[in-house]
Amino acid sequence: MGFFDRISEGLARSRDRFKEQMNVLLDRGPDLDEEFWDGLEETLILADIGGAAASEIVEGLRDTATRKALPDAYAVLDLLNERIAETFAPGDQDVFGGGPAAVLFVGINGTGKTTTVGKLAKEAADGGRTVLLGSADTFRAAAIEQLEEWARRADVEVVTRERGSDPASVCYDTLERAEAVGADLVLIDTAGRLHTSADLMRELEKVVGVVRKRASLPVFTVLVIDATTGQNGLQQAREFDRALDLDGVIVTKLDGTAKGGIALAVSHELGLPVLKIGVGEGLDDLRDFDARDFARALVGDFDERA
Repeated sequence: MGFFDRISEGLARSRDRFKEQMNVLLDRGPDLDEEFWDGLEETLILADIGGAAASEIVEGLRDTATRKALPDAYAVLDLLNERIAETFAPGDQDVFGGGPAAVLFVGINGTGKTTTVGKLAKEAADGGRTVLLGSADTFRAAAIEQLEEWARRADVEVVTRERGSDPASVCYDTLERAEAVGADLVLIDTAGRLHTSADLMRELEKVVGVVRKRASLPVFTVLVIDATTGQNGLQQAREFDRALDLDGVIVTKLDGTAKGGIALAVSHELGLPVLKIGVGEGLDDLRDFDARDFARALVGDFDERA
C-alpha cells in the first residue's frame, strides 16, 4: 500500500464524518451566501480543527472567492485542501531528518510515547544511525520493560535504572553514555503526566532543563498526543508548551478516530510543526507528516457538479 493510501485509510473515519457534514451543507445548493460560509466554518470546527484555524481558513477562502469571482461552493471546495495545508505551522528544523539530536518525548499516559520511541529507534537504526534510548519513565515498570523490548528489536542500547529512580538522573546518565558510544540520536522516554498536575509538570520542567544543560547534541522536546482525545488534546498541548517550550508534536491513533483535525488545531494555535503521524499499530504506520497529503486524506473530494 502506498504512502498516501495508508494515511488516507487511517484518516477514513475523520474524512467520512467531515464529508457527511459537508454534504448536508451542499444539499441546500451551491450558492456562496452567508449560510454557506457560516456552515463551512461550523463544519471545520466540528472536524476538531479548532475555532482559530477554521476562521482563518474560511476568511482566506472568502477573500479568494471575491477576488477571483468564484462561481459556486464547489469552486471554493476545490481550494479547501490547499488552504488547510497552508494553515499548518511549518517545521524550521527536521528533528528526525538525520542530524545529531537528543529528543525528549512528553505527554500524558496512554498516548503511545514508548511505542513511538521504539518505532523511531528501529527506523533510525535500520537507516544506519547510532541510536541510544533512555528510559526516564521510572514510575511504571512496564514502560521500562516495553522500551527494553523495543531496544532489542531495534538492536540498540537502552539506559535504564530501577523503578522509582530520579528521572533527571536517568537523563543525565543517558547523555553521558551517548557521548561515550558516539550516539548521534538519543531518544528519551518520559513518564506520562497529567497536564493539570502542577507538581508533575514542575518535575518534568526539571528533567527537560537537565537535558538542555547537559547535552552536547541539539535538544528537542516533542509532545505525543492521542488524536482520539480531540479538543482535550489541544488543551494538553497548550499546557505542555507553556511549561516546556515544545519543538513539535507527534499525533498518534489517527486511524481510530473521527477527530483527525486536532492535528491542525494544535499546529496552528501553538505554531508547532507536526513531525510524525501514527495511523496504525504496525512498525511502518508511524509516518512522516506531509501537510498536503494530510489535508487530502482528511477532506477528500466534493466534485458532484456533474
